[in-house]
Amino acid sequence: MKRLFANRLRQIKEEESGSLVLIEFVILFPIMLLVFMTCFEFGFYQFRQVFLERGLDLAVRDVRLNTSTKFTHSQLKLSICNYAGFLEDCDDELKLQMSPIDVRTFPGGIGETDCSDTSQPVQPVRQFKNGVQHQLMVLRACYKFQPVFPQVGLGAAFYRNADGGGRSAMVAISAFVQEP
Repeated sequence: MKRLFANRLRQIKEEESGSLVLIEFVILFPIMLLVFMTCFEFGFYQFRQVFLERGLDLAVRDVRLNTSTKFTHSQLKLSICNYAGFLEDCDDELKLQMSPIDVRTFPGGIGETDCSDTSQPVQPVRQFKNGVQHQLMVLRACYKFQPVFPQVGLGAAFYRNADGGGRSAMVAISAFVQEP
């Protein structure tokens, strides 16, 4: 039995047909797999980003149309999460920052993004100020997500820039004017 097995192994070793295909496969398959996984990660990122933008835009539209209602932080966050729909664990992973902007003295930037760090204790609500009539307001939503493939391709880049809990951030910004 051993002799039969050894003879068959020797025949396979000495046979050279198909060796070029095997070498090409060994070299190209990991590259193609990396490209596929990167494209898949990018697709999921874009999917999340579109839903975050949609949720923020529809929630801001509600704020603009319902001028008699003063929205609280939790109401606005719940509205964004309901409109976004697809974002997993949205209530815990979404952080909002709303601040008034003076158009006469606006420096051009709105500061650094402030996202929650899931490995740290929960931070209090920061810079959420309701505006007055005819005031330009900027609302920034930051959503933390877990990459699909955190060790490969684009997911590895997201993972390197992640917080201590392995979650990366995406940001959506919207501006509106408080109407009377």
